[in-house]
Amino acid sequence: MNDARISNVGQWPPAQVRLAARIFPERADTADSGLDRWVTGWWQGKLRTWYPRQRERIRFRDAVEAEAAGLGLERWDDARLQRESRQAARNAFVGKDFASGALALALVRDAARRRLGLLAHPPQLLAAWKLLCGHLIEFDTGEGKTLTAALAACLAALAGVPAHVVTVNDYLAQRDAEKMLPLFAFFGLSVGVVHSGVAQNDRAHQYAQDLTYCTNKDLVFDYLRDRVNAGGINSPAQLAVRRLHQPQRGEERLRLRGLHFAIVDEADSILIDEARTPLILSALSDRGADRDVFAQVLNVAEQLQQDLHFRLIGAQRIPELSKEGRLYLAQLAEDYLAESGSRRKVLDEFWQLDWVREHYVLQALRAIYVYRRDQHYVVLDGKIVIVDEFTGRLLPDRSWEQGLHQLVEVKEGCAATGQNRTLARLTYQVFFGRYLRLAGMSGTLREVAAEMAAVYRVPTLRVEPNRPCQRIERPSLLLLDAEAKHAAIVEEVRQILTQGRAVLIGTRSVMASLAISRALAGAGIVHKVLNALQDEDEASLVAQAGQPGAVTVATNMAGRGTDIPLAPAVAERGGLHVVLSEWHESARIDRQLFGRCARQGDPGSCRAIVALDDELLQHYASALANWTALQWPGLPPASAVKLLRRTMQRKAEAANAAQRRATMRQDRQMRRQLAFSGATE
Repeated sequence: MNDARISNVGQWPPAQVRLAARIFPERADTADSGLDRWVTGWWQGKLRTWYPRQRERIRFRDAVEAEAAGLGLERWDDARLQRESRQAARNAFVGKDFASGALALALVRDAARRRLGLLAHPPQLLAAWKLLCGHLIEFDTGEGKTLTAALAACLAALAGVPAHVVTVNDYLAQRDAEKMLPLFAFFGLSVGVVHSGVAQNDRAHQYAQDLTYCTNKDLVFDYLRDRVNAGGINSPAQLAVRRLHQPQRGEERLRLRGLHFAIVDEADSILIDEARTPLILSALSDRGADRDVFAQVLNVAEQLQQDLHFRLIGAQRIPELSKEGRLYLAQLAEDYLAESGSRRKVLDEFWQLDWVREHYVLQALRAIYVYRRDQHYVVLDGKIVIVDEFTGRLLPDRSWEQGLHQLVEVKEGCAATGQNRTLARLTYQVFFGRYLRLAGMSGTLREVAAEMAAVYRVPTLRVEPNRPCQRIERPSLLLLDAEAKHAAIVEEVRQILTQGRAVLIGTRSVMASLAISRALAGAGIVHKVLNALQDEDEASLVAQAGQPGAVTVATNMAGRGTDIPLAPAVAERGGLHVVLSEWHESARIDRQLFGRCARQGDPGSCRAIVALDDELLQHYASALANWTALQWPGLPPASAVKLLRRTMQRKAEAANAAQRRATMRQDRQMRRQLAFSGATE
């Protein structure tokens, strides 16, 4: 191919990107003011997000088709296709030229057709091109994100740029890498996979491949380990000199090669929902040594009276001691120290220091009144395992900090583990903002487009589906209490089953899924449960959820990433029916659950069946919920239901956004302090 577009298209990393003085290529941290972020969010998140995209999709489709027809790709042998693709990919990735992008995608699409038997449709082509240019794409559920991400990642790798495809769980990372491997192998590209099941000493090898599929948490923790192992070194040359003159026994090699290009799947879940909590790399210390302290702290906290000694503040129910509570603790401390005699010194130290005593009592109040079993955590094999609030998955390698985890362990009668010593910490906002080019996809991005633009400086664009959506959304039902809600769900399931269809019931927590399961079992309805306790069977359970008569109860489906294939008989009778059993904190997550049905033009329906005593309604809109119950003892009108949902979710999203801003402020303050002290992160 002799094409005038194949020319010197620039360098990588781009000259206009300010690089950080660190051990591998990454973008320097920005110090934007609040006004800068607001303006960026308003411009990129509002004005540039929702202009019509149909014309551009057709234009890009026509350009790709013209390239394929003009070149006669069907007559090319594999060797020629492989040879011509590399330079075309570099032009497209580095230069971000429209015509070069159409050429490169025409080539790689034909390779996918040959090796995967998949021909990318126009929305996938446009989405892959926008990913390559560094955009966030709202792409409806079921439109083929796996192939779209693979096309963009393949072009980046062909351009010689290390690419990370970031997924939300181990299963998706492994599955997507294996599924797309024939395409990458066609071009001679090597593929790495990093998730919790990959050995630590093998991770550097996995990141050294041309492109790597990885989970978000493993990626950030591996980055933090590199920063800790570098010990303040800011360049590869300095690191080599240190190893030459000051060899450290057992020192491991760097894992990552830099933060060049990332495609984040379920971008809103990772970049927004999980951004409220920083990731902390820690080391275990004094295993179980303070169990007596934690037991005594819990005992003291149980003696405190709510509204007299402490209050639970705001929707997050943050404990706060009152003046009476502090005086009560001081009196307890005085009495204890007067009669402690030869008791353990660690208990004496706890009672002597006011700030230590109050800190652990507040953590104990959290353990007692805020964190709930089968919602925030489960007990497995005598251990506390945290449940991801947004996906319903278990997080066996994570623990709460500052004594909270140990207090929950003692509360549940488990063996107390040692407290962790923090080695490094980082927020998702800072980490993903360091990529030289960041892209991502999700089915629900419109609500957070402004925040994405303000925090990550990445615009959000919507790509319309290949086929019109046929989803039927039935009017929501708002019941008086959980008992009435469960009865209504049972009746809804019965009606759908008489039609020969399948039902998926979404819940917010393990506890809620078990409650609905009991109601269904009491009614004699055969069903399956998919929650954190059955996580290993997820793929098989999801695969069967579209069969006639199938009833599946599942915790939060955000980021599951697996299709529910419909049996032909189910599709003929109306498709999958989705029941939302409790509104979530964000309308995005409700839409994610509803997006499980009516995918790729299939039929489907959905309905929300909720109760006035649902936890989030009582936390965020209790006054309005109680007023609604008084005004309409039966079923409230649709306008009242919509007002209640919007009020609750607006308050919840505002509280979560405030928490993310607070996390960012705290992170910036800590990094300034660490920079002053010469520490790394």
